[in-house]
Amino acid sequence: MIHLLSVLFIKNRQNYSSPRVRQAYGTLCGAVGIGLNLLLFLGKWIAGSLSNSIAITADAFNNLSDAGSSIITLIGFRISGQKPDPEHPFGHGRMEYISGMLVSVAILIMGFELVKSSAEKILRPEAIDSSPVILGILAASILVKLYMFYYNRSIGKKIESAAMRATAMDSLSDTVSTALVLAATVISQLTGLLLDGWLGVLVGIFIFYTGGSTLKETMDLLLGQPPKKEFIREIRDIVISHPLIYDIHDLIVHDYGPGRLMISLHAEVDADGDIQAIHEQIDHIEHELQEKLHCSATIHMDPIVTNDAEVLEMKDTVQGIVQDFDSTFSMHDFRMVKGTTRTNLIFDVSVPSGARYTDNQIVNELKNRIHQIPGSRYFAVIQIDHEYY
Repeated sequence: MIHLLSVLFIKNRQNYSSPRVRQAYGTLCGAVGIGLNLLLFLGKWIAGSLSNSIAITADAFNNLSDAGSSIITLIGFRISGQKPDPEHPFGHGRMEYISGMLVSVAILIMGFELVKSSAEKILRPEAIDSSPVILGILAASILVKLYMFYYNRSIGKKIESAAMRATAMDSLSDTVSTALVLAATVISQLTGLLLDGWLGVLVGIFIFYTGGSTLKETMDLLLGQPPKKEFIREIRDIVISHPLIYDIHDLIVHDYGPGRLMISLHAEVDADGDIQAIHEQIDHIEHELQEKLHCSATIHMDPIVTNDAEVLEMKDTVQGIVQDFDSTFSMHDFRMVKGTTRTNLIFDVSVPSGARYTDNQIVNELKNRIHQIPGSRYFAVIQIDHEYY
């Protein structure tokens, strides 16, 4: 159904990185989710009333809350697609993350309430009734929720949406909960065992766990998490494919929501090169990054010496010292300034996240090793840069 509707209503539907296409998919999936969850609520509420089952009734109101979650997701996509304004110059893309967080909170609340009501059912058990109609409603609900899990997960992966991944996990938890409710109903009918409350507790715990997992994912996005390694590699490949760029460093990716990424980086260029030609090429790279990766880019030119044999030899020596100290470190912005009594070696060291040394330990150890280079008195001036990926 989603595939057919997307063909009918979404232009350029396979351009998943387009903000317009992402918004259209979010609106479509949200609207379908509202309709299906309302139908499931109505069916389960009738079944729960007829069977006197707290688990079925609780599951029905779970679907009602899911309809509310779908409304939140839909509103989140609509707001996130709005253009920047004076109060929000970077756009409203993070509203999609916020909507995912609200969906996760709704899942947590529903899990807690289900555990609470099921515990009361354990203390005061009541016989439940079943009929082919009730069992049929529950079985149909499982199939519908499996379908909702499938399309939300599939579309969520394609458009890289945390909100839709949260909705998909909510649908999966509903599938498990309804399956347990169906099992409790059948077992009770066949054996007389009153498992309604106990299985309700298990369902509630599972729902609570799912809500916690999805909440962590959306909170990580809001707080800021490292970009994917594949994305970093794409940026690097695009930039250094141009002949006037030797290397890049100090790369930072600023995430203001899906399709609203901003990149800043330093590009190493020949200090003796044609500044006009270099500037023109960097402008071209910025536009290429925007076209291919749908992000805004700001590139700072870092001039490096490329034709001084003494400087290049010393640069290789220092690079070897840095790599020998820790192979995950890298060096850039190397300069060599000779004085009357000593030679200053000025450079930056890029340190990945999770390094086992403090900045002071790195600086002191490298200074000691460089001071031991034979032939002259070398003094290291070191700046530590931390990688954000």
